[in-house]
Amino acid sequence: MNNIKTLGELKQSVYQSKSIKDELRDNLIENIKNKKNSFEGIHGYENTVIPELERAILSRHNINLLGLRGQAKTRLARMMVNLLDDYIPVVEGSEINDDPLNPISRYAKELIAEKGDETPILWLRKNDRFAEKLATPDVTVADIIGDVDPIKAANLKLSYADDRVIHYGMIPRANRCIFVINELPDLQARIQVALFNILQEGDIQIRGFKLRLPLDMQFVFTANPEDYTNRGSIVTPLKDRIGSQILTHYPGSVETARSITVQEAKLDARQVESVYVPDLAKDLLEQISFEARESEYVDIKSGVSARMSITAFENLLSTAERRALLAGDENTSVRLSDFVGVIPAITGKVELVYEGEQEGADFVANELLNSAIKTLFPDYFPKIEKLEKQGEETPYDDVLSWFFQGSGFELMDDFNDETYKSKLDEISPLDALIAEYQPDIDPKDVYFEKEFILWGLVQFNKLSKHRYSEGTQFQDPYGSFINGL
Repeated sequence: MNNIKTLGELKQSVYQSKSIKDELRDNLIENIKNKKNSFEGIHGYENTVIPELERAILSRHNINLLGLRGQAKTRLARMMVNLLDDYIPVVEGSEINDDPLNPISRYAKELIAEKGDETPILWLRKNDRFAEKLATPDVTVADIIGDVDPIKAANLKLSYADDRVIHYGMIPRANRCIFVINELPDLQARIQVALFNILQEGDIQIRGFKLRLPLDMQFVFTANPEDYTNRGSIVTPLKDRIGSQILTHYPGSVETARSITVQEAKLDARQVESVYVPDLAKDLLEQISFEARESEYVDIKSGVSARMSITAFENLLSTAERRALLAGDENTSVRLSDFVGVIPAITGKVELVYEGEQEGADFVANELLNSAIKTLFPDYFPKIEKLEKQGEETPYDDVLSWFFQGSGFELMDDFNDETYKSKLDEISPLDALIAEYQPDIDPKDVYFEKEFILWGLVQFNKLSKHRYSEGTQFQDPYGSFINGL
């Protein structure tokens, strides 16, 4: 097809014009028949959002993706480009991507009338058929629809009554393309009204010109339900003209969240090679986001973006990498104490309610980490009951006895790997616990789980923990008091 350069050659070819919605529909049908995933790399939506999106495409609907921040709304819209044909022909020089076989602009019609089958054509790649606009309060009708261009009128010596003085906005220029408006509620109501005719009738109105441009568009809007009450709203007639509204959501499981984080994290190859991340550490990192979405300190309506886990994971590896560089270790493994390095990634990505603001962002971030440890602990080791019968034996008695007899235990942040491991090996009852309850553990994960046990016992009030600038101290909450008497 790329060898076809004129309208005459195009007419003699097998090419047939079709609307963009038919393109999307036909290519989606082929993918479904061939069991091909049209939205590769999107995790957690296989049985919810993606089937609804495919149904909307099959129905040739304009689409509104409604969901909280960090739910891959824009990613889904951009991936629809993969359902377009590889190339489409356009009239050379057309501002609005005129179809040579079905021109709609005055320029294209006059050019074809003048040159006939010798009209030159170009081929537009599918990756160039995507336009995106972030809705902001300063967007005008001229930006997205168009306006009269006085400079063009002066240069061409035309009156303002001639439609050739029109400067087309983003939407007409995206004819035969996917056009995405992000954060639709932020668009002023009067601008939303300007979209009515485009969505329903396919035509545009500019400064009183009676233009009939049957634009061929696939609209995709994204919106956050928080916007409906806090900043703006989608006007009802516009919602009525959008074919399908699809609700997005956060990952339903830690495993799905892990897949997203690993896929999206931007890591240096040297970090990946030199820093080992235990599976438990990855689960713990994702659990922080799950805890945040349920926390009394966090504004649930605002949501907790998947970007929080991604940036926290990047920070976690960087914390371990920096520690190893300072200690002179070529390779290292993530420690639970390295999680203090993810605090900055959390504090900037959660909206706090009044109680959270009173406590402070750092406090809330640490509470989320503690809650994640407490939630995951029973999945790895025996549950610690709040109330225990006096004299009843528990799996943790030997560990607690070790702390009761000692004055405390310190893990310094600047320990090299050898010192860190030898320090944890001093608490010999930890080996027995792991051998009994995690017999199949990867040897590289052992020391992370040893530290995890200590942090878990703290969360269930069996040990106390004190964090200071150089490290962390664990001790029996009552032993030190009794020994001091």
